[in-house]
Amino acid sequence: MDIFDKCYSFTQAKIAKAMGVYPYFTVLDDTEGTEVLIEGRRVLMIGSNNYLGLTTDPRVRQASVDAVKRFGTSCTGSRFLNGNLRLHEELEAQLADYVGKQAALVFSTGFQVNLGTISCLVQKGDVVVADKDDHASIVDGCMLALGEMRRFNHNDLGHLDRVLAGIDASAGRMVVVDGVYSMGGDLAPLPEMAPICKKHGARLMVDDAHSLGVMGGGRGTAAHFGLTDQVDLIMGTFSKSFASLGGFIAGDEDIIHYIQHHARSLIFSASMPASNVAAVMASLEIMKNEPERVDRLWQVTERMRAGLKAAGFNTGPSVTPVIPIMIGDFEKTITAWNLCFQRGLYTNAVISPAVPPDQCLLRTSYMATHTDDQIDRALEILRGVGRELELIA
Repeated sequence: MDIFDKCYSFTQAKIAKAMGVYPYFTVLDDTEGTEVLIEGRRVLMIGSNNYLGLTTDPRVRQASVDAVKRFGTSCTGSRFLNGNLRLHEELEAQLADYVGKQAALVFSTGFQVNLGTISCLVQKGDVVVADKDDHASIVDGCMLALGEMRRFNHNDLGHLDRVLAGIDASAGRMVVVDGVYSMGGDLAPLPEMAPICKKHGARLMVDDAHSLGVMGGGRGTAAHFGLTDQVDLIMGTFSKSFASLGGFIAGDEDIIHYIQHHARSLIFSASMPASNVAAVMASLEIMKNEPERVDRLWQVTERMRAGLKAAGFNTGPSVTPVIPIMIGDFEKTITAWNLCFQRGLYTNAVISPAVPPDQCLLRTSYMATHTDDQIDRALEILRGVGRELELIA
């Protein structure tokens, strides 16, 4: 059997492209944050993770340009060897302070943070326990680990308690959850979860990729609940509110020191270019000095959520700027995406395996820089599509 046979027989995406309903890898010719240019047509963007709208902020852009001029375009090596800039360590100190932890460690991507952190901490004889809705990077980190992975039903505290109770007392154990779930837009119930972890001697790691810049005044889910001291590890990415690329893990100094010397995705990957680091530092400074940006993000979010609910859409469990439009049926979801796109509205079609086959949805998300007029236009388009497909009355 030819190992490439599976490639030759994979035709679903080609068929969708031929039908003009392929919703992925859309080419953006230009972007101004809330609007993008696609084949000469301006499209309103409500499918981005640019929560604070900082990717086009002149100060962030200039910081990145200045860093290129000083440091060049690449570090040409891993931080372990020749790619460790003072800039990296300055950013780590700032991040640790921002999320309320002793130390932080910067990786080249957020995905690599979860791969490296989980796989190096969960060794043979250890058990990592993950929410069934956790991000793919968490799942992959668990699968790479030499220890055992167990799952619990999404936000099901009773199930988590039973799973932890069933682990041998001699095993090290760690629970890993998303702070904000990237599809449902709901929160991990940390106030109830932290005592369960403590009861069973389990460490708690929270992926705050979609929480930083959003929850807790921008400082994340643990800060939102006032539980920073009860969360052992806080993970974050720079590709969302921080308007860059990369990620970090923060926690007690000894734990971060261990990860620094054992995480393969850090040791064997080239370090973040200075331009990306500088963009994060500029974004972090703006987030600290302009809290009104977070306030505006929530104004936009609640205006949209109220409009969707008033129209009759099912927005699932969302309590954040990630607002799903629950549809269920695969074909109807793809049709809804296509109709929105043709009418000038960019959403994300989310289908299996990202969600169960009967829980397909349109994922929408919002920015502090969206105007009220843009939100009203998005609602008008969605209402029209919803009525046409009988998603709403």
